[in-house]
Amino acid sequence: MLPATAGDPITGLKWTRKTTLKISEELRKLDIQVSARTVARLLECLKYRLRVNHKKLSGGTACTRGQRNQQFQCIEAMRQSFAQRGLPVISVDTKKELIGCLRNAGAVWAKIATPTNDHDFRSDASHIASPYGVFDPLANRGHVFVGISHDTPAFATDCVSRWWNTDGRAHYPKADKLLILADSGGSNGSRCRAWKHGLMTKLCMSHGLQVTVCHYPSGASKWNPIEHRLFSQISRNWAGEPLLTLETMLNFIRTTKTETGLRVRATLMKGNYPKGLKPTPAEMTKLSIQPHEVLPDWNYTIAASPKM
Repeated sequence: MLPATAGDPITGLKWTRKTTLKISEELRKLDIQVSARTVARLLECLKYRLRVNHKKLSGGTACTRGQRNQQFQCIEAMRQSFAQRGLPVISVDTKKELIGCLRNAGAVWAKIATPTNDHDFRSDASHIASPYGVFDPLANRGHVFVGISHDTPAFATDCVSRWWNTDGRAHYPKADKLLILADSGGSNGSRCRAWKHGLMTKLCMSHGLQVTVCHYPSGASKWNPIEHRLFSQISRNWAGEPLLTLETMLNFIRTTKTETGLRVRATLMKGNYPKGLKPTPAEMTKLSIQPHEVLPDWNYTIAASPKM
């Protein structure tokens, strides 16, 4: 047991990599006749416990890990600055969901279980939906734009622009600045030129907004407010229910509520968003972007008018 034993020096709890059946077999080699169940009871008496993996180690490169706290502090300062001035702050992200008679994780109270396909193949799905969420943490309101094409920068910036037209402008009629909190990868990644160009053309030039973007470091997306304040609540609402159709999905999103006042809207985006479209070098030269002094790769402001 000793070579396969690990433990916690603070609590004194111990655990082993060997199964109770293997321990029982090894004990039989020593003429000690004991069953696997008895071994389990003896291990509990010796303060061994069943253990699972814990996600506690931060990922990313050494450089990224050293900048995480600095970026978190920068994001918090920026959020407070915008909130104190009554300016809008939104958290954005996107997911992937298979639509069809496919199993959905979770459980629901029912007399009988809902039958679904025995395998969750993408080919069996009627659609591969891309719900792009825009969450306003100050108002505790969310708007999810469900795309049925590709999750591209053009799609992401269209969703943010639609949010401003349907929600943002009404709640913040005097605002001329917008703060966006986003992950560092995907369609709204920190290195994505099409994302930045789309913000300039669809928000800055079209609506006269000055857009500031702060990206969460790689591996830190779970701190993005939309993850634990919007998407988690939507997943809880449809837990155990197959997303049979797009309308089913939209209804679950629209009926997501919490006791703290969360309300969610949902819009189906029917447009086609092909992959691989990028702004030309000439278009990028007109991009009026100001990197911040603190971690400029993750923090920047796009002006309301392009460079001339």
